Amino acid sequence: MNFEEYAAKPILAAAGINVPKGILAHDPDAAADAVATLGPVVVKAQVPTGKRGKAGGIQLAQTADEARTHAANILGMTIATHVVEKVWVEELSDIAREFYAAVLNDPTTKSPVVMFSTEGGMDIEEIAVDTPEKLRKAPVDIRKGFDIAAARALVDGEALDGANEAIAETLVKLYEAYRANDAELLEINPLVLTGAGGVIALDCKFSLDDSGIKRQQEIAPNGTPDKLTELETRGEDLGIKYIELEGDVAVLANGAGLTMTTMDVVRHHGGNPANFCEIGGEAYTKATDGVKMVLDKPGVKSLVVNFCGAFARCDVMMEGFLTAWEELKPEIPVFFSIAGTGDLVAIKMLKDRMGVDPLPDMDAACKAAVDAAKGGAS
Repeated sequence: MNFEEYAAKPILAAAGINVPKGILAHDPDAAADAVATLGPVVVKAQVPTGKRGKAGGIQLAQTADEARTHAANILGMTIATHVVEKVWVEELSDIAREFYAAVLNDPTTKSPVVMFSTEGGMDIEEIAVDTPEKLRKAPVDIRKGFDIAAARALVDGEALDGANEAIAETLVKLYEAYRANDAELLEINPLVLTGAGGVIALDCKFSLDDSGIKRQQEIAPNGTPDKLTELETRGEDLGIKYIELEGDVAVLANGAGLTMTTMDVVRHHGGNPANFCEIGGEAYTKATDGVKMVLDKPGVKSLVVNFCGAFARCDVMMEGFLTAWEELKPEIPVFFSIAGTGDLVAIKMLKDRMGVDPLPDMDAACKAAVDAAKGGAS
């Protein structure tokens, strides 16, 4: 779950990191009124994505009229598919230098990593590619944590205009906030050194680990859940985990791991999965709705069905699928891989009711589905 800036900055403030004062506004007049309290301001679009500045979603305003005009222009604009419905009106800060600081889950080291760069205000991806030596990283042993000595070592040797200690202390607080709030990512870009020598977080990006939502009941309501497509909403209503993707090879499998593996094999053969949809557990009882949902995605050209019997038997899942297929009567090429508990019965059912043999294995079934989607031989 991602948090917009206005909802993320209180997490920093609670950890003792300095943030500018700001007021949330839902209309231009409210943005103008904020100037009376804050003085000259920055009007910022509030959407759960980056690159707001490049899209024109961040504007300076010296007066109430300017704030009103900027808010009127920003509200309603679309940034990375998100429609701006509110703006954060924030007091201007005296910026002397801009830095980058973040803590995130690192799949390479399988640990949190604290990152710091003197190149703040830029896309971190550009820094990593163009000047990787300017992006410092400190993997964290979660058993030991990240203390002030580690933070000092991370910024050691950097010319930070006398702010080395203050920035090191900010990095420690950032890690503690990351840990305490079940974050996947907690980023400050830019972390600003002011003309008076203070260190302030001018922006904040916070992503909460979805598995931590139940533990973070105080902050979770402030997050912005991912917007669901019509089909994803239908899946949620049915109690079936469905994620819509951009491909044309539909996927049905039992269990999340097997489903993701099936998707990987489709990609391996040059295809693009149309969805993630797993029908393990009790989902087979909703087979007709589930199959219809998968096939209703526009542009689907083939379907691969991958059943591996374990807790869920292949024959039970096949019964649900065949009932759905016979009711819906879709005209689309479909390819099967069937193995595990109940597979022999399931294979017989498939032959008797559809006149179809399964492919020898998952690899063959996925390749056949990809070929069919491309218009090749099945």
